[in-house]
Amino acid sequence: MRTDFSRINRDKAVFDDIYALDDPRAYFSVLGDLDYMIPDVAEPVVRQILAAKASATSVKPIVLDVGCSYGINAAVHRFPLTFGGLRHRYARREMRAISSETLVRLDRYFYAAWPDVGLARFIGLDVSAPAISYAMGVGLLEQGIVADLEKEPLSTESARIIRSTDVVMSTGCIGYVTEKTFSKILDATEKSPWIISFVLRMFPFDSLAATFAKRGLVTERLTGATFIQRRFRDAEEFESTLAALAALGVDATGLESEGLFHADLILSRPESDARAAPLEDIVTVASGRGRPIGPRYVHVGGNGGLQIALEP
Repeated sequence: MRTDFSRINRDKAVFDDIYALDDPRAYFSVLGDLDYMIPDVAEPVVRQILAAKASATSVKPIVLDVGCSYGINAAVHRFPLTFGGLRHRYARREMRAISSETLVRLDRYFYAAWPDVGLARFIGLDVSAPAISYAMGVGLLEQGIVADLEKEPLSTESARIIRSTDVVMSTGCIGYVTEKTFSKILDATEKSPWIISFVLRMFPFDSLAATFAKRGLVTERLTGATFIQRRFRDAEEFESTLAALAALGVDATGLESEGLFHADLILSRPESDARAAPLEDIVTVASGRGRPIGPRYVHVGGNGGLQIALEP
């Protein structure tokens, strides 16, 4: 049975417009205002997993970032930068006033000025042609693919780009993409890549795990830790997410009930690799708790039962 995330996504905030622009200023502004932090909290974990993957080789692994948007995962992994720091860069009055063409030119110099301290080379896949164009234009991605693999086949040229992928990663696209996309990616790879997935807890992973198992990959879910993605945009998104979790039998107490989206870390890879280095042995985490957070939607008790409040 194929995954259908459409019902869950109907109640989730839509940010399509910020991915259709020629530069990431709106992306950083809109998501930054919601304390979006998954690139930053995921980066140390991704670095640990990439180190484990690369331990037997002397070359940097090639990472395919699925749903890469403007190449932000590549930026925070390759350079000593953070999403929060980049957000402040683009919020400056001088940066808001310039054209996209000028911004791309300046960002190309900006990223080139930093030492590349990353453990991997990055290629990207996204449905947004402007986002891919930006990420390649400023040097964050070596190559980029514009495609909607939920609806269309992988082109011959795109398959060639993907062929040498060592690691596939996503930090928020599962829920918008399903096993359809990952099946096409895996069919194109010449290796058995590791697949790093940060998945919001309201999206079941069973169908993807089953698809990976058919290709000889076992799936591990990190226990005892979750990773904050962002605050809920409004009361409707808050309530609908709690309802979706309850329908799955997932306890939101102390997590989503506190007004924040939480993601699980899931790693899929060949069984021999999983036996040699279990996920729990290679990852230590910082989930995002303790970071400054803006006003959150929470439930509070009252005479009429639980009510929604915006807690500072």
